[in-house]
Formats: sequence, structure tokens, C-alpha cells
Amino acid sequence: MSILTLFIIIPTLTVIGILFSKSHIQVKWVAVVGMSLQLLSAIALIFLYLAERRAGNLDEVLFVQNNVWYETLNIRFYLGVDGVSVAMIGLTALVVFAGIFASWDIVDLPREFFTSLILLATGVFGFFISLDLFTMFLFYELAVIPMYLLIGIWGSGPRHYSAMKLTLMLMGGSAFILLGIIGIYFNSAPSGGQLTFDLLQISKQTIPINVQLFLFPFLFVGFGVLGAMFPFHTWSPDGHASAPTAVSMLHAGVLMKLGGYGCYRVAVFLLPQAAHQLGWIFLILATIGVIYGALGAIWQKDLKYINAYSSVSHCALVLFAILMFNQTAMNGAIMQMISHGIMTALFFALIGMIYGRTHTRFINEMGGLMKVMPFLAVAYVIAGLASLGLPGFSGFVAEMTIFVGAFQNADTFHRVATIIAASSIVVTAVYVLRVVGVLLLGKIKNEHFETLPDAKWYDKISVVTLIFGITFIGMAPLWLSDMITGGLGPIIHKLLAAAPILN
Repeated sequence: MSILTLFIIIPTLTVIGILFSKSHIQVKWVAVVGMSLQLLSAIALIFLYLAERRAGNLDEVLFVQNNVWYETLNIRFYLGVDGVSVAMIGLTALVVFAGIFASWDIVDLPREFFTSLILLATGVFGFFISLDLFTMFLFYELAVIPMYLLIGIWGSGPRHYSAMKLTLMLMGGSAFILLGIIGIYFNSAPSGGQLTFDLLQISKQTIPINVQLFLFPFLFVGFGVLGAMFPFHTWSPDGHASAPTAVSMLHAGVLMKLGGYGCYRVAVFLLPQAAHQLGWIFLILATIGVIYGALGAIWQKDLKYINAYSSVSHCALVLFAILMFNQTAMNGAIMQMISHGIMTALFFALIGMIYGRTHTRFINEMGGLMKVMPFLAVAYVIAGLASLGLPGFSGFVAEMTIFVGAFQNADTFHRVATIIAASSIVVTAVYVLRVVGVLLLGKIKNEHFETLPDAKWYDKISVVTLIFGITFIGMAPLWLSDMITGGLGPIIHKLLAAAPILN
């Protein structure tokens, strides 16, 4: 058993502890203890991974655990991580930890709520550490299914509609992924031998180009649905708007990253020749998504919808960078997933705290909140500055890396797409500064807001944790960039090897 098994064992034991808790407060503290241990395990994993690399261990993946699960189909419980996986585990642990404290005020069925929330987190952790495609898909489904209950039971507004729409669209994406994985499995041994779901073993094979061209759209669209790829993004704003605070945090901060990670880890890595041939189609869709999401955020009046459309734009930027097929841009894509995950979790946490006090999310009904809740207001300004890419925050590092890498492509098509996508920075600044001005500055429009309380102790733990994440990465990004670069090596070699075949 490797250290990676802890990321499945700890949440499983936490869920068992929650189910046997006798009171609401016990449920919350069991969740806190469990997710604190998970966060400490993630920090330990980061240090251990960096130590292994410094010691000269250049294995493609580390901390491997490989056990037979279903021998007939050669399905294995195969775990392992590279630099990208470790970074995503760190993001997940941080957001889940903050989400527990952001949910402290939950009073309706807290045992069931925290159980569903942690089951979702378990699926995410399992997805990021799996190297067997079947096991990865199993954890993917475990992460997606609890969303229906979390939104349908504890959500607000048209929650049943939103939960159903989200679930149906993500299940449609899952069907595409399953078809793609089955197709890869039956072509995993083109030279003969035993078929396998082993991702690393498949990556060493050359799947026939006609098969790649058939399977690539299934996988990229399937994962792209969860990554809010245009035009399959419509579930995302409704899901965000109806979800409770912690679910919105995990939804935008972590769950949507499964889409970008799957496009990178499965579709592009295993089908590189098809990625080169068909990538331009999805690059156009990603570029449209970047601009469409940013422009959509400008016209919204609801805080959650503003952040939801902003997330569509930022997640489209991840797919945009992946499809540039060079190391700098792909490094930026992973950093953007980390940065946006922390930043949007902070946004949704703050929106939930503001809504819990004002009982409205419409910005034209608020104003002057800086006077009555200065802690939450300053935190919102910090989140906004990180979103628009201010130097010193993680957003600047990620977006600069993406656009520098994207512009390295010398052809006109990629450079025009880069210029169009980069213009979203200006649009983002417009809606962020507009919301800050209307929401926090000026006069208080509702006299009842003059006595609103500021953040409580559990709110501050959640907010400070996330602010630390975006500022630490923004001020000291090189360790993360170097770790990600090490994990990108194999996929870059695959893409470079595939290009001459096509030429």
C-alpha cells in the first residue's frame, strides 16, 4: 500500500465516522478532522514528491500501487502520481478543507450533506491518482453522481431543474467517455498480446490513426462537457446558481478540473496524432468559450451567475492552452486549473457568506457593504484582483504562462486565436471592477444591511485558507511550475513524436 491509498481511506473512514456521529456538531467536527488529515496528507505528498525528484528519481510516476482487481478483463487497482497529479491533489485537499468550514451553518440533514460532499471528494481524489482507465472512470462517476443530491436537496432556486440538467448533461459526457475508453481498450495491443486499461502501457503503443480519429472526439467532448466546453457549458451556470456554497466551491474549484485533466491525460496523451489533426476544431470552440464566458459575466446581475460565467471563460482557457501542444502553454493550463480552482472557490465562499446575511444575490440591491462587513469585502476585492490577473496573485502567473506559450506557435491561426483569447483579460477587468464598485462601495441601499454581521470564525478559516493559496502561488510559483513541468515530459514527447508522422 502506498501513501496514495490514504486519499481513499481517509475520506472513507471520515464518512463512516459521520454516519455514526450522534449530533450535528459531532458530524461537523468529524468532517473537519478527516479533511484536515487529508490536507496534511496532500502537503506531505507534495514534499515527498519534490524530495524524490531532488534525489534524482526520474520515474514517470511515483508512489505506485498496482493490484489485480478483475483479472479476466485485466482491470487493475493501479495508482501513481506525477507532478501534475500531485498539484491537483493539493488543490482538491485545500478546497475541500475550506468547503467544510464554509458549510458550518448547514442545519438541514447535515449528516447526509457532509457524507455526500466527502463522497464527491473521494471520487475526485481517486480520479487524479488512477492510472487504470477503468478505475479512473469509476472514480469519475463517483465524483459526478453526488452532485444531483447535493443540488436537488440542499440547493436554492430552481434546484430540481438545475440538478436534473447538470446530471443529464454530465451523464451524456460520461457515455462519450465510456465509449472512448472501451475503444482504446480494444486497440490497446495493436501488435498482439493482452488487452489492458493501463494508461502508461497504452501510451507506449501506437494506436492506428483511423482509430484515433474516431475515438478522439468522444473523449475530448466527453471530458470537455465537465470542463464547460462551448457549446456544452449550459449546465454550468444553472448548476452553480442553485448549488449550496460548499458544493459550488467544489463544483467550480475541483469538479470542473476533471474535465481539463481528462482531456490532457487521456484524450491528448493517448491519441496524439488525432489531437494534432482535430485540435484546431476544439481550439476554435475553446477560444469562443473564453470570450463568450467573459462577455456573459458582464450582463449578469446575480453574483453566482457572474462567477459561473467567469468560470466558463477561465475553464475554456485551460482547454485553449492544452490545445496549443507546447510545454509552456500546457504548463500554464495546469497552473490555470490550480489558480482558478482556489480563486473561484474563494468567490463562491464569499458569495455564500454575503447571501447568508443579505438574503439576496442581486448586485443592484446591495451597496456599501465595505462599511458593515469589511473582512468579507476586502477578501472579495482580493479574489477579484486575482481573477483579473493582477501580478502577485496566482491568476497572473497562470495566464501569462498560457499566453506566452500560445504565442510561441508561429502560424497565423494560433496567434490570431491567442490575441482573441487574451482580449478576455480586459473584459474580465470590466465585470470584476463593476461588481466591486456596485457591491462594496457607495451608499448602503437597504437600511436593514447596516447591522449585518461580518465574518464568523469558521468563515475566516475558510477564506484565509484560500487567500493564502492564491497569494503563495502568486508570490512563489517556481516550485509549482517545476513540479508540473516534470509531469508534462511524457506527453510533450508523445506530441513531438506524433507531429513528424503527420508531416
